[in-house]
Amino acid sequence: MKLHISTFLVMVAYAAPAFAEVTISHGYSAFGDLKYGPDFTHFDYANPDAPQGGTMSQRQLYGTPTFDSLNIFIIKGDSAPEIGHHVYDGLMVRAYDEPDAIYGLIAETIEYPDDLSYVAFNMRPEARFHDGEPVTAQDVVFTINALKTEGHPYYRNLLSDVLLVEAETDLRVRFDLAPGAGAFPAEIAELPVLPEHFYDKNPFDETWITRPLGSGPYEVDTLDAPRTITFCKDPDYWAADLPVNAGRNNFDCFAYEYFADDTVGLEAFAAGEYLMRVENRAASWATAYDFPAAQSGWVRQILLPDGRPSSAQGIWFNMRRPVLQDIRVRQALEYAFNFQWTNETLFYGTYKRSDSFFENTEMQASGVPEGAELAILEEFRDQLPSEIFTEPAHVPYDGGPNPRDRAALRDASRLLDEAGWLAGDDGMRRNAAGQLLSLEFPDDSRSLERILVPFIENLQSLGIDVELELIDPSAWSERRESYDFDLSFTAWGVKVTPGAELRAFYGSRAAAARGSNNLTGLADPVVDALIEQVVAAETRDELVAATRALDRVLRSKHIWIGTWYLGTHRVAIWDVFGIPEEPAPYDFNRGVDFWWFDRDKYQTLVGAGALDGGL
Repeated sequence: MKLHISTFLVMVAYAAPAFAEVTISHGYSAFGDLKYGPDFTHFDYANPDAPQGGTMSQRQLYGTPTFDSLNIFIIKGDSAPEIGHHVYDGLMVRAYDEPDAIYGLIAETIEYPDDLSYVAFNMRPEARFHDGEPVTAQDVVFTINALKTEGHPYYRNLLSDVLLVEAETDLRVRFDLAPGAGAFPAEIAELPVLPEHFYDKNPFDETWITRPLGSGPYEVDTLDAPRTITFCKDPDYWAADLPVNAGRNNFDCFAYEYFADDTVGLEAFAAGEYLMRVENRAASWATAYDFPAAQSGWVRQILLPDGRPSSAQGIWFNMRRPVLQDIRVRQALEYAFNFQWTNETLFYGTYKRSDSFFENTEMQASGVPEGAELAILEEFRDQLPSEIFTEPAHVPYDGGPNPRDRAALRDASRLLDEAGWLAGDDGMRRNAAGQLLSLEFPDDSRSLERILVPFIENLQSLGIDVELELIDPSAWSERRESYDFDLSFTAWGVKVTPGAELRAFYGSRAAAARGSNNLTGLADPVVDALIEQVVAAETRDELVAATRALDRVLRSKHIWIGTWYLGTHRVAIWDVFGIPEEPAPYDFNRGVDFWWFDRDKYQTLVGAGALDGGL
């Protein structure tokens, strides 16, 4: 009998006399009920009648300046992240108007007991890779084992709760999970399913420019590495008519233009060489959209809200370096970054200060700990500084009206003196052994230079030997992988329902892995324990309390200088697109998948001579 069900509860008897309640469902939510039932036809934010066709052309995703590989799953090379966005399908897909719900894609149903000791997926027999080969449970097993053993450290950390994965049949795969895996089934379900047979000729652990094989809606069409990559729709896409894809994947093609120099990228947009641009620079947003197409109304500037946690963006300290292992040195460096002056002078007052690793959410610590958060922290009281319990979570220094705030620099100087780094006759700071206080700050983008130079100058005025070293992207990738830096400007984003990915950013195991996302080298047993409480949370309230406790402890470590966030996306478009009236609130990048090409608007601009009519 084939099951077409929402949630089907069965009592499964084990060898022990106890019984476990097992859920079989079309979807999964870690906390609470699913918004969409088994017979839903489309997500509320989708337009199932959206026109099909046209090309969405845009600047590269995530600001990656270049690429030399199409293998996105390993640490080697600079891969094109758009591959993961278009080419691969997962077992299930997220609903972006719910904080933690997923619904069946390759998997028709998900099965799990109430103790989450395992999770199983019953797969659709019609699922196919682009070459026509069926997607099987053996492909899932291959994917997980490859990611766990040879994948990027992010995946190795993420999958550490998977004790065993096995194909019980060609269309049923089961994962045995470690105790306390929490919301982890969603993490598994969203992973791309890779075709095992493709890797017979394309080694999983090597870089390559071979067109990757997936089962998703698009295939790589044209490629000119490292400048452009275009994805066009698979006309035989097996899942085109599933409810999760209704009103989605409306464009025939997605084209990405790569620009190492963002100024050149903006000039290309103004000339109509691509049609959609996420603007990351406040100054450009405020002053640079005065070109003829914008003045004529052919280019629109729009703000789209983002309900996800804002990126934890900042200047991160590599505590593997002895000089940065002293918390007083790290605190001193915080006094050198003047957010208030930076925001008013360089950003036109548009940003807010990042002071949390879960910024702009209810998971952010505030005030003094109380209630459930306090109860969690009490367990670790003897391992935490007393001020965690008595002082509100705060930013040590927010800035002032002048770039060089003398009072702040005096505080920084005092901390450096206390740490044993004293200024000599030449003004430079040395320790008792005569070693110079030197810091290396490499970066691969000139776009941050005007922002970071005042910070560097403040450090230099304190007697620290430091300079912003601009290097090419491949050199920076190598140095980042080997942690060959002292300071790094980086942004990490977490999910609406954070979970196992936190281990990759802040966990002890990741600190020791080459190329991990734990740039700071943080290895702290309290942090590890709090991460596991987040992962194991059984209710939203438990998750919020645990993340607040984790946020508070991380902030007490002074592992970064939080910089700024916006909470919305600045998007400039040539006015040729249709956009849903109620966009998906929890993922802007995926939300663009639900836009469509408006042929009438396009022809109007072509007729006005604004665009050349090549689409």
